[in-house]
Amino acid sequence: MSAPDLTQSLIQSRSPEIPAEDAIIKAGLEVLDSTSTWKQGKTYQHNKVKTFHRSKGPKDGTAWYCRVSEHTKEEGTFAEFWNKLGENKAENEMQYIPDIQKVQLIKRISPTQSVWTLFYHLPPPISPRVFTVVQTTWLSESSPKTGIIVSIPVDVTGDAEYAKLEEKGVKGRYVAVERITERDDGTLEWRMATSSTPGGNIPQFVADSSMASTISRDVTWFLEYLTKTRSEAVPAATTEVHADAPKVEAAPNAAAAEASGAGAAGATA
Repeated sequence: MSAPDLTQSLIQSRSPEIPAEDAIIKAGLEVLDSTSTWKQGKTYQHNKVKTFHRSKGPKDGTAWYCRVSEHTKEEGTFAEFWNKLGENKAENEMQYIPDIQKVQLIKRISPTQSVWTLFYHLPPPISPRVFTVVQTTWLSESSPKTGIIVSIPVDVTGDAEYAKLEEKGVKGRYVAVERITERDDGTLEWRMATSSTPGGNIPQFVADSSMASTISRDVTWFLEYLTKTRSEAVPAATTEVHADAPKVEAAPNAAAAEASGAGAAGATA
C-alpha cells in the first residue's frame, strides 16, 4: 500500500483484503510528510490549531485537510495522549465527540489493528451516519517518542456476522492519519490529515466547507476530556492511599513504590 492507495480507499467500494499493517503505516507517514507542502488555511481555537489543505487530485476520492496543534506538558504528556488516541480510540472518541452516539468493535485483528464501526447522530434534517474503519497503530518509545494512528474505510457487508454489528444509517467513508510526536522539551505536536465523504445527499462541497473548523474543534474537545479524566482519577487514588495507609507496617521498597505510582501508557487514532 502506498499513499495514492490510501487516498483511493475512499472511492473503492470494497477491498478483498485488509493491507498489511506496516504498509498502512508507511502510506500514512507519506501522507503526513506531504502536509508540509499543503496550502495553509485558517487558524482556529484561539490560535491553537493551524489548518492546511490539498485540493482533490486525480487519484483522490475528495480533498484532504490537515490540522496541527502544539501542547505543553501541563496540557498532557505523551503517555496521556497515546492512552486516549492510540488505545481504544473509537471508545474514547465517543466520550468527547458529541455526534458519536455508539461505537462497536467488529474484529480485533491484532493488538495494533482492529475494525470498528462508529454511529453518528447528527442534527435534523441530516440522517444518522455510519462509518466503519480499520484502525492501525504504531508506537515508538525511542526519542523522539512517536505514535501513529491510521484509519481507513472498510466494507463489511460481505460478512453477515460483521454486517449485523453496524447500526442502520447512511454510510459515509473517511481516511484519517494522526501522529503524536514528543519534542526534547516534553511538548507535543499532534498532526492529523483526513479525507472524507459523508455519503447520502449532502453535497461534497458543503462537507468540505466546514471541514477545517470541524477537525479543529476536536482538539478542544479532546483536551477537555483529558482534563476531566485526570480530575476523576485523583479522588479515587487519594481514597485508595488513605484506606490502605493504616495497614502498612513497614516502609515500602522505594523502587516498588515508584513503579506503582507511574501511570502506564497505554491501552485508543
